[in-house]
Amino acid sequence: MKIIIVGAGEVGYHIASRMAFENKEVVVIDRNTEAIKRLSDNLDVEAVNGSGSSPRVLKAAGIKDAEILLAVTDSDETNLVACMMADVISPTTKKLARIREGDFDDYHQVFHDQAPHIDTVINPEIEVVKSIEQFLRIPGAVDVSDFADGMLKFVGLYLDAGSRLAGIRLKEIPEKIEPRILVAAVVRNEELVIPGGDFRLSAGDLVYFISEEKGLVPIIKAFDKQARPVRRTLIVGGGRIGTRLAEILERGGIQTKIIERSAARCSELAAEMKKAVVIQGDGSDQRLLIEENIREMDAVVTLTNDEETNILVSLLAKRMGAGKTITKLNKFSYFPLMPAIGIEQVVSPRLSAINTILQHIRRGKVLSVRTLTDEQAEVLEAEALETSDIVGKPLRKTSLPKGSLVIGIIRNGQVIIPSGDSLIEPGDRVIIFAKRQVISKIEKILTVKLEFF
Repeated sequence: MKIIIVGAGEVGYHIASRMAFENKEVVVIDRNTEAIKRLSDNLDVEAVNGSGSSPRVLKAAGIKDAEILLAVTDSDETNLVACMMADVISPTTKKLARIREGDFDDYHQVFHDQAPHIDTVINPEIEVVKSIEQFLRIPGAVDVSDFADGMLKFVGLYLDAGSRLAGIRLKEIPEKIEPRILVAAVVRNEELVIPGGDFRLSAGDLVYFISEEKGLVPIIKAFDKQARPVRRTLIVGGGRIGTRLAEILERGGIQTKIIERSAARCSELAAEMKKAVVIQGDGSDQRLLIEENIREMDAVVTLTNDEETNILVSLLAKRMGAGKTITKLNKFSYFPLMPAIGIEQVVSPRLSAINTILQHIRRGKVLSVRTLTDEQAEVLEAEALETSDIVGKPLRKTSLPKGSLVIGIIRNGQVIIPSGDSLIEPGDRVIIFAKRQVISKIEKILTVKLEFF
């Protein structure tokens, strides 16, 4: 598979890194010489210095031989033109474009049906808002993903020292929790493991499990996470994501305040919002937070374009008594540091973009993909076809590689939390958890086994 990536920023770099790790042929185009040097010095990919919207550069990069074009620069217009030129030069190349501006929301289908015939429009900001909604509903969750149209939830929770589950073996969990869950992975001391039944949970573990959506409330209580209904929310940062979130919270009847530094943007927000209170000021100003009754806020969501400001305001809000904080980050290098300083709930537009891209890059009948925040593993949802050699036999006898696990099966609208004796039937939707090291093997199975040519 040959992939051309237009844009060597955080998203482009990380997709290139993943694809190179999986031995795919990758070409990255960027007009920034420093970004190109970073790629050349660190990754086994071809780096081209130039404009990804230039037909000459696209031809030189080998667009006619490329299976996929990813346009992921920070400019919506550049991404659109790159797809348009690729459509003219190589109509059979699959095109994915990151387009974030809300003004384009109503035209995504038009871009698909007409020139430039973009196969998938990626708006990571919409996915980020969905993630924030999940965090507001699920107390204590640091990672939440939906599968099977929301029937299954894949959730990551830290195990607190006082939890009744601390110190028990996984095989003892059914005695403590009803309905049934399946623990897919545990992160301990920054190392991810797929545990067996004798694995003993410990305080401080980040536990990833899958369960039915309708049974999530008693499971959260079993982890001793206390639910605090969200009635009042403070949003710091009135950009595109903050605006989208405020509109949804308004419709849900949640009292919402927005702190925005720019006076001009505050005027625009005041005209757009129906009920939300718009305040001009610095979200890191402690006096302003006190004036706005920070202690009465059930949630504070920091969504400015400055990572350090988001981190600082989240820490201040927690210290001053806010119920929970949700922090927007883009720099992947910051992610491992957050738990150490007390920030657990993090959202990332760039990680959301990567999830969507991976769904459409993966071979086979892949319906959705989610990457763990630390990028050590992926969760894939795929359709099992009759030709698969994992169909019709107990899961314990299948050929899935070590480091992977089937964690959910959906059959005729019914959810099955599998055991070693569970069978996969043709047409089932299968949820597979896999460490990064075995993703290429899983992809091969999805290509050759689940989707027979």
